[in-house]
Parts: sequence; C-alpha cells; structure tokens
Amino acid sequence: MPDKQQTIHRASSDMGNGPKRPIMLAIAGDSASGKTTLTKGLVNALGPERITSMCVDDYHRYDRTERKELPFTPLHPDCNHLDIMEQHLQLLSRGEPILKPVYNHSTGELERPVKVEPREFIVIEGLFPLWSRLSRACFDATVYLDPPESVRRTWKVARDTSKRGYTEEQVLADLEKREPESEAFIRPQRRCADIVVRFSPIEERGESTGDPLSATVLLRPTIPHPDLLSLVGEQTSEAMHLKLLRDEDGKPVDALHIHSYASEEATRKLEEAIWNQLDVSEPLSEELGMIDGKRDGPLAITQLILLYHLVQAERRAS
Repeated sequence: MPDKQQTIHRASSDMGNGPKRPIMLAIAGDSASGKTTLTKGLVNALGPERITSMCVDDYHRYDRTERKELPFTPLHPDCNHLDIMEQHLQLLSRGEPILKPVYNHSTGELERPVKVEPREFIVIEGLFPLWSRLSRACFDATVYLDPPESVRRTWKVARDTSKRGYTEEQVLADLEKREPESEAFIRPQRRCADIVVRFSPIEERGESTGDPLSATVLLRPTIPHPDLLSLVGEQTSEAMHLKLLRDEDGKPVDALHIHSYASEEATRKLEEAIWNQLDVSEPLSEELGMIDGKRDGPLAITQLILLYHLVQAERRAS
C-alpha cells in the first residue's frame, strides 16, 4: 500500500469507518541511543495488557556469523528485510497480528518467529522505523533519539560488554566500522521525527557523561503538543525552561530543556502539571523514569510527554 493510501486508511478509521485501530508510536535512533529504556517506561506505565512493544531490529537479514563475510553492517538497509517490516507495520496499524522474525542479540542468531498481537497502543523501536514514507505513514507520533556521540559510545560499550559478550576493543572497532552507514542511513531519520530527544550533560555547568544527564526535547509543529508554555513560571523553572530555536534545517522548533539538577519535588510538580492537562481519572504512573532501580527526572518527564501523545492520539481517533 502506498504511503498516501496508508494515511487515508488511518484517517478513515478515525472517522468511524471500520474497527478501532491501535495508536502507534515510533522511537528511532542509532544503536545504544536509549530506545529500549524509553520504551520500557511507557510499557510499564500503561501495562502490558494495553500496549504492545516491538523492536524492528529483529528484521536483520543475516545472523552474526554470516555478517562477518559481508561488506556492510546491520545499519545498512541491505542487511535488513525492510520490505517485510513495512508490510508488518501496515498490518499492525490496521489492528491485525503479525508473525515477527526474531534476532537474538545475545547469541547473534536468527530464531523462530513469534506472533505479535496489536493492543490499544503500539510502540515500535529500532534502527529503521522511520526509514521510508510508507513506514512513517503508519504512526501517530514519531521520535528520534539523538544523544551526543560521546554519550552513546559510553552507553554502547557498557551494554555490549555486559550483555552481549563483546570486549571493549571489539565494541569500539565496530563503532568505527558502522560510522559511515550511521551517517548515511540512520541519522537522516532525525529530520522525519515529530520529536527529537537528546540526553546529554550541561557543559556550561561542568557536567560530564558520568553525571546525571539533562534532556533537550525538540517539539516540531507537525503534531499537537502539550501546552508547556502555560506551565512556564517560578514553580517549574527549576525543572525546565522552554524556548524557541531553529533546528538543523533552519526551521523554528520549541525546545524544552529538562534539568537533571532539579530537585525531585520540582520534577514531580512539573509531571503533575503536564498530567493534569490530559484530564484523566487515572493517577500519574510511578513507573516513569525508572532506570537500574533508580528514578531519573528528565527521563520521567520525557516519557510523560510521549505518554501524553499516546493518550491524546487515542482521543482524536475515537
């Protein structure tokens, strides 16, 4: 189905023509940019009975042994079944189940496919969810994670050495090998996202990658965002500030800066204010912002903004 037809199909469903469709969110970014951490908070907040999460890195065409003989890495489109991924995203957007391939990141092996059932909400994360016009047309909101390379390298070394059996030297060599394809195929997806998120230290305060990271959330005018301007004031200034910037393409964008140095009390007040804009009966989830058993304020607020978009998109589709 061409991307325009996919868009028309979603709009028709929102007008009550056919069964209710799932609300879909894409979270794209390079390897070890924080996609899984961001997704996990949303799943925990909504509950597995309401939300389906899926990683499209499972659409790798080759296992780890086969890739050693190839001239490209998993960041190249030719290393992935992107045509099948597109077909599956369309099916999920219509509320239909799929038989998803499985790539085991611990062993590097391709395993038996598993059935994925769509629920009320669907979060798709991975390297290529915003790869094509057709894939992008399946989503209600799209996110790109854009940490500084120094932060991402630290995260990738820590993850791949502790969970995937690599040495630090192997991880660093792999990063160098992947760099040209990251620049050619992964980073261009940034310009297609409704929201761009960067977790990074505040250099002006002398912070480094080892300190708690602040967040910058760029909100493009491609979808309606929460009214954060109304929240700016003395009560929220410790936790955030909002200003208008020009993005890399020169277009204006709202930039929300969420401060890692804010007290938990200030962060909680901001979260409650954003949550109150949704006017829902459920209490604000305590699962937001959890990482390694600790609560992180900038992560919690970022996840809350994405949760806001999921709930609002569901209302518009009803």
